[in-house]
Amino acid sequence: MKNLDFTIETLGSCSIESPIPLKNNIDEEHTSFVNDGEHVLYDISYYDGSDNNREDYVKGNLMEKAGPRKKIYFQPNHVHAGIITCGGLCPGLNDVIRAIVRSLWYEYGVRRITGIRYGYQGLDPANNIPFKELNPDIVDDIHRKGGTILGSSRGGPSVETRVDTIERMNLNTLFVIGGDGTQHGALYIAEEIKKRGLKIAVVGIPKTIDNDISFIQKSFGVETAVAEAVNAVYSAHTEAKGAVDGIGLVKVMGRESGFIAAHTALATNDANFVLVPEVKFELDGPNGLLAALDKRLDKRFHAVILVAEGAGQDLLESSDDTDASGNKKLGDIGPFLANKIIEHRKKVGKPANLKYIDPSYMIRAAAATPNDSLYCARLGTNAVHAAMAGKTKVLISMWNYHLVHVPIALAISKRKVLDPKGPLWRDVLSTSINITISAASLANPISWVTNTRSIPSSRNSYIRSKTSDVYSGSRAEVGSSKSRYAGFIATARHIAILCCCPPDKATGFLWECSYKLNLFNSSFACSKANLGSIL
Repeated sequence: MKNLDFTIETLGSCSIESPIPLKNNIDEEHTSFVNDGEHVLYDISYYDGSDNNREDYVKGNLMEKAGPRKKIYFQPNHVHAGIITCGGLCPGLNDVIRAIVRSLWYEYGVRRITGIRYGYQGLDPANNIPFKELNPDIVDDIHRKGGTILGSSRGGPSVETRVDTIERMNLNTLFVIGGDGTQHGALYIAEEIKKRGLKIAVVGIPKTIDNDISFIQKSFGVETAVAEAVNAVYSAHTEAKGAVDGIGLVKVMGRESGFIAAHTALATNDANFVLVPEVKFELDGPNGLLAALDKRLDKRFHAVILVAEGAGQDLLESSDDTDASGNKKLGDIGPFLANKIIEHRKKVGKPANLKYIDPSYMIRAAAATPNDSLYCARLGTNAVHAAMAGKTKVLISMWNYHLVHVPIALAISKRKVLDPKGPLWRDVLSTSINITISAASLANPISWVTNTRSIPSSRNSYIRSKTSDVYSGSRAEVGSSKSRYAGFIATARHIAILCCCPPDKATGFLWECSYKLNLFNSSFACSKANLGSIL
């Protein structure tokens, strides 16, 4: 694995005793300070057969541990802290603001804390937006509400104008809460600050409801978003089951990453079709989504489709337009699919009772769940510890269940996306018994899932694990074709016995799951017919 540079930039040496009453000796009963020499492994898995030297492998992949330092850089009574929230709304923003204010005030004794309103637009004097002074009383119960008390915006003035305002405000710590575009802006600000020779710490707290920032195990707000999306899918499922050929279509967030859709699908097990940006799918034709939907409705009389907002963009008219944050403007896949489904059902002379649900803005504005709230509290508190220790150009992240420091430049270097060959997507596929594969998926990863429930639920776990084994083996191309052929026959025979179904039905089931994914290569001749005869 390529070594990554997790080195954290600092403003200078730390020589001031921290006012936090902790111990420096880890053998003491009390909670201890964190030393800069404490690290967390980036990759906790190691393959013994690797050519990498184990010692070099470990040294090159260490992330600096977050937490309070015994020696700090800033004198607390000289600190003027600024807090800014940018980009779209997300559950937990107020929780992070509250945690930063309370940690500055109660742990470090900082008494000058200023909220910059409406994102980077608030740093433009031309907008004449007043700042908001913050203290524990003002933020006392804001965590019970959605949104952000500071307001937010996209875009903003030039980086020079931003730093001019920061310099006039006499800030020496700036906490930037936002997503990929916001953290790009934070890095530009930090670089301009360094260029001017100023001693101002810039610390980022990653906010992305899409969970798409790299080196962030989980972004705050994602858990709340999934909880809200689950309710939308449950409603869609209820509506779909309440009508002949009922169809529930739910669109969730996910511009370039399908994590919300994937997690929601796993949490509900009600989504029959899951569409994500990372995996292309066909719409028309005998192996397209519409044909598969017809088959599903013919068998079960209802269906639920879960689609991420960035899925299927190749099916829509392309545009090069961008928003104020620099994000490409997407076509609206939800109404597009709804119209195509209705048109198709009319064309084939069948009913379509379709209910379209888009809970996006309700999800964004929701108050954080308790688990998200406590995560936000920890992120905010550790952001303060990093700033007081003079860390800059740094993002606070959770990685391998430890809070760590990540260089902003590294975090924004690439977008985090769902791996179509990884375990999460494989688990999404395994939530259904019968997996139907589109023609487009023969060469590419599977793009959608159908659930026909045609096999008794008492056998679900066994069949699911067996099918997953066949699928995993075929994708990884492990073992010879002949051994995989034998495994296929054994699995099909087991399914036939367990489900009390004819051998040809069991064979057909596995054939759809395995043969079309190139389980066998052309050098070992086999066919659906001779498999049935062997069974």
